[in-house]
Amino acid sequence: MPLPLAPIAGIALRYGTVALATYAMTRKISRGRRDQRAEDVLDDLEDGLGMRRDAGQANSTARFRRKIRLGADGPGVEIDITALGRIIIRKL
Repeated sequence: MPLPLAPIAGIALRYGTVALATYAMTRKISRGRRDQRAEDVLDDLEDGLGMRRDAGQANSTARFRRKIRLGADGPGVEIDITALGRIIIRKL
């Protein structure tokens, strides 16, 4: 019985296009640098969500930290998601 290649070819073309686009984007984006001052600020944030509003700007912070372990003494990972945000609106 012959293998129908049309559905497989469509899927391969779709994933190939995504892989090519991803490769092209990684070549265009410059490598970021690590700023120790920013790392220290992110480490000092408290868990949860915070917002502050001043004249002309709004600031927000968020931190989510969890430890996940497989079993009582099993291997584990720590997940730390931290974000800072600022929105400034000015009249021109």
